[in-house]
Amino acid sequence: MGSLSPAPSLHPSYHNHTLSRTFTMSLCEQCISGVRHEGTPEGKFEQIGGVECYVATPSGDYDKSKAVLFFTDAFGLALNNNKLLTDAFARNGYRTIIPDYMRGDPVPLDAFNKPGQFDMHAWIAKHGEDVWKPDVDNVVAALKAEGVTRIGTTGYCYGGPAALHLGYSNTSSATVMTHPSLLQPEDLERYRDESKIPLLINGCEVDHQFPPDFQAKADEIFKDFAPGYEKTYWEGCTHGFAVRGDISDPKVKAGKEGVFEATVKFFQKHL
Repeated sequence: MGSLSPAPSLHPSYHNHTLSRTFTMSLCEQCISGVRHEGTPEGKFEQIGGVECYVATPSGDYDKSKAVLFFTDAFGLALNNNKLLTDAFARNGYRTIIPDYMRGDPVPLDAFNKPGQFDMHAWIAKHGEDVWKPDVDNVVAALKAEGVTRIGTTGYCYGGPAALHLGYSNTSSATVMTHPSLLQPEDLERYRDESKIPLLINGCEVDHQFPPDFQAKADEIFKDFAPGYEKTYWEGCTHGFAVRGDISDPKVKAGKEGVFEATVKFFQKHL
């Protein structure tokens, strides 16, 4: 995969139009497909608040009052890509943590090789907010107890609702969602009405979970959002690209690195 440090030459483009669609509350095949990236994770596993976590820590001096919570896609800690991205955030100065909010039961990696065969509906039925919310809250409580005062969240796919959760309660300081799943417009309206935390959403061209019409709806919902709202849009990219994208495709590579750059800059601005 190589370094994911921000590439200043990348510039996101924007998209805004409306289509007719019924928003889904299930995961799609794009949520469990893609490319596995090579590399050796540099972090370590720790128990935080009684929850197994992968933790990547900056090699030099860093602000220990800040932390980033990385809410993964449905592959969780099992997918190397997620750990490599976490390491990349640490290289940019943030202690970054993946909580195992799936309690050791992510989508198995062999789903990559069985398109259309894994039962996503059954998996989602076992991994609702009643499962992940207590673990997320326990990790946050433990971080606060050790002196962390500002938390950034970055949620990918399945991790989008967890990022919003900490924004609803104004527990976090900066919220990022990238090709989020399992959301309805009402979730974004609630964030607008209840949260004082700035929000960045990274979207793409082909996404059954967060399609262009939903992205346009998000723009409408947050057009006057006082804490701050930003959005990036990536042509030629498909749901999951920022984690599981095929970086041999120049557009996907630009999108993947561009999303990372936008997220780091957002944290630099608000965290």
